[in-house]
Amino acid sequence: MSTRLSLLDHPLFLGFDYLEQEMDRLKKSSEGYPPYNVEQLGDNELRITLAVAGFSLSDLDIEIENNQLVIRGKQQDDKDRLFLHRGIAARQFLRTFVLADGIEVNGAWMDNGLLHVDMKRIVPESNARKIKIKQPAQTNTATKVETKSLTSSIDVEMDG
Repeated sequence: MSTRLSLLDHPLFLGFDYLEQEMDRLKKSSEGYPPYNVEQLGDNELRITLAVAGFSLSDLDIEIENNQLVIRGKQQDDKDRLFLHRGIAARQFLRTFVLADGIEVNGAWMDNGLLHVDMKRIVPESNARKIKIKQPAQTNTATKVETKSLTSSIDVEMDG
């Protein structure tokens, strides 16, 4: 039997196993193409910029799937062209970014071979609330019975 050590393997971190799975998945998909930057533009604004030189708008696709920003690029190989030297290969890529809760994609635009994806962090309203603690019906009844019998016995002793 083996035990797996984890940062989130503490009883106080309930329901965070999905986060550990995401981190494992991200470690496995660490290909470096295409290169990218992540910029903070303001307090609640972010921008991801990918270097996609040679890709046209029709070669690129951006989707949000399960809190992940997925950017795909696929170039078609032109069979009619004869290359004497080919240093720029037609290639495809898949780049994913896990989005935290409250991150919304505002839009995307392309300029000089750079694909920019602008995002904004929406600050959620507080949803703190009080939870009422109830006593079980049996415990409550038993407590009342004991109190009454104790009071009765005291009353009897005092009277006598």
